[in-house]
Amino acid sequence: MTNKRKIINDPVYGFLTIEDDLIFDVLQHPYFQRQRHIKQLGLTYLVYPGAVHNRFSHMLGALNLMCRAIDVLKMKGVQMTHDEELGVKLAILLHDIGHGPFSHTSEFVLVNVHHEVFSSMFMRRLNEQFGGRLETAIAIFEDTYPKRYLHQLVSGQLDMDRLDYLSRDSFYSGVSEGIVGTERIINMLNVRNDELVVDEKGVYSIEKFIISRRLMYWQVYMHKTVIAADSMLLSVLRRARNLVEQGVRVEGPQPLMEFLGNRYTKEDFERDRSLLDKFAMIDDTDVTTAIKGWMLHDDFLLRTLATNLINRRLPAIREGEQPFDGDYLETQKSRTQLLYAIDEADADYFVTTGRLQNHAYDFNDREIKVLFKTGEVKSISEASDQLDRHFLEKSVTKYYITFPKELK
Repeated sequence: MTNKRKIINDPVYGFLTIEDDLIFDVLQHPYFQRQRHIKQLGLTYLVYPGAVHNRFSHMLGALNLMCRAIDVLKMKGVQMTHDEELGVKLAILLHDIGHGPFSHTSEFVLVNVHHEVFSSMFMRRLNEQFGGRLETAIAIFEDTYPKRYLHQLVSGQLDMDRLDYLSRDSFYSGVSEGIVGTERIINMLNVRNDELVVDEKGVYSIEKFIISRRLMYWQVYMHKTVIAADSMLLSVLRRARNLVEQGVRVEGPQPLMEFLGNRYTKEDFERDRSLLDKFAMIDDTDVTTAIKGWMLHDDFLLRTLATNLINRRLPAIREGEQPFDGDYLETQKSRTQLLYAIDEADADYFVTTGRLQNHAYDFNDREIKVLFKTGEVKSISEASDQLDRHFLEKSVTKYYITFPKELK
């Protein structure tokens, strides 16, 4: 008989324990094992060489924090059934299972479906295969379960997902600004009126958490060189798709080419159950293998884009507080056209524009609440003497343009 009680050594938290047979079986499923081959931070390793950790480790880390949070809440008198405990653990374990290759980078490129929709699809398929034992997990994940604080632990302003990825991404990237007092924050969690709250003593830790998240976005997640690399990856995939649609032979792993050759929608996945299994076969390895092969393609655009990305010859990038005007954009396209001797329309593969927005706190989501010793509950914007509403509402927007570095 297989021993399903496992201890896993995690570099961020130390030893993690798998104590439930169902969780072990879910971990062993091919849908979950696929996460070993999807990088948590996409192409960020081109800037921070250590940032090569995967979704698998993040999802295990989030599960570990959820187990700790459950223990803390139960110690404080919060009532949870065994089914609810298992459900919220499975919900956090599977919350990111719908990500495609290179995580957020390829989202809406291969398939026009949000990763959370895919996560629900995968969870429902697993629920079928495990005899309906994930019903509670699905309800918690989709926020239809009566105890709403359970969903907040999975997806909220102070969930186990964010607590893990800030610590983990900081650890692997070497960017210390992401280090937060995870242990203290979890020890300060509580529940009042079916809502997740933080005990008064945890206010300063929450302040640091919010500030750290804002800093990590600019220094890691939205680092300008990472954005430049992402734009090039998207251009490679876009060119490959356009060639396939024109009837040009483009080779690559079969599951990947299936999605480059068809623009599937959510409705297609609902009609054809086999599509989800095909999507589950695609990971970073397939995309990298395809791009390396495209370095030898006859098409100049695909060959150049693929070669530049593999060899880290990334485009230059400029950022500004306002959108770049049309004349500047057209000038860069014209210069690119002359540089590569290509058609005017094809310059769009090398000159791209976009917008970045960073807001560490969302008032449209459920606010982080603080529980005072008097029993009074206040929002963090009212309870903090460092983070007033003006600071929390502040949203920084930057616009960018990428173009061949030779034109810089």
